[in-house]
Amino acid sequence: MATKRDYYEVLGVPKDASAEDIKKAYRKLAKECHPDLHPNDKQAEERFKELNEANEVLSDPEKRARYDQFGFDGPQAGFGGQGGYGGFDFGGFGGMGDIFDQLFGGGMGGASARRNGPMAGNDLRYDLRISFEEAAFGCEKSFEFTRTENCDTCHGTGAKPGTQPKTCPTCKGTGQVRMQGGFMVTVRTCSTCGGSGRVITDKCPACAGTGRVRRRRTASVKVPAGIDNGQTIVMNGQGEPGRNGGPNGDLYIQVTVRPHKLFRREGINLHLDFPISFTQAALGADVEVPTLGGGKVNFHIPEGTQNDTEYRIKGQGVQQLRGNYRGDMILHIRVEVPRRLNEKQKELLRQFADTATGREYEGRKSFLDKVKELFNP
Repeated sequence: MATKRDYYEVLGVPKDASAEDIKKAYRKLAKECHPDLHPNDKQAEERFKELNEANEVLSDPEKRARYDQFGFDGPQAGFGGQGGYGGFDFGGFGGMGDIFDQLFGGGMGGASARRNGPMAGNDLRYDLRISFEEAAFGCEKSFEFTRTENCDTCHGTGAKPGTQPKTCPTCKGTGQVRMQGGFMVTVRTCSTCGGSGRVITDKCPACAGTGRVRRRRTASVKVPAGIDNGQTIVMNGQGEPGRNGGPNGDLYIQVTVRPHKLFRREGINLHLDFPISFTQAALGADVEVPTLGGGKVNFHIPEGTQNDTEYRIKGQGVQQLRGNYRGDMILHIRVEVPRRLNEKQKELLRQFADTATGREYEGRKSFLDKVKELFNP
């Protein structure tokens, strides 16, 4: 069984790291190995799970304290290890609530603190369609998208200007209602405030008390040269704003590249089906080959070139993404057999056939030799 790595090592932070340092480290690393960016990559998936596990413990002050004291056995170590339940005060039936409080992060108080504490904003996704050339050479694109933002009128509070949300009278601001009957304790979300711990008596007219509004925004993104179909560009902080002072989410640009009429791409190499005439294939020829940039390169077709022959033209492919190397262009020769010949042309071909010795057709000669060996052993 693989040995678990220390949670601080997983996030790459020292043991005295602040809560903000832990949050920043987790967000940075989680984005690098997010399964959406690495489909079918088991290593990235396992790394993402490892990061989530470490963050779940270290971002919670009580779990972190238990982990620092007891290591990976922290969640179980609270029972003392000396027999009985060290560190807990029963104090009669009422003390059972204290046990739940210590075991589960202060009962309703711990959950409420997390609910009303800083929360990161939602990430957004935008599908960006670009041309084949724009993907190969890079470009800058402007686009519009919609996101939820804090209301300018109430500044995100949801309350009418001049008023403030009040502490919920039902849950006293905890966001949860706890009911105890004997040894059983049940905790449910407060129905009065919906778990927020606050109630708004005078709602903001601009956002109807939600504190959020939908807005249309324009953004500009630099598409790097060499990006390929299906790849993603991340615009940090361009997602929805966080709550209670939490950081903004990110905007993920999903790139779709339109196909080209002539070229097809495989990695950083371009492939081009290049038709030549029967005569050019037989006698050889100097031809002009189109390039993706709109220019042309001169290329010599050797004498006797066969159909489906491939030739490589160096440096005429696609720029390597975030690199200096450039791919090649692969020519796939397509020899066209002439159609609708006139009588003079047919006669010339018959004369050629009559004077042919057979050495001109290496493939046919090899095939006939194999037939003779098969039927005349």
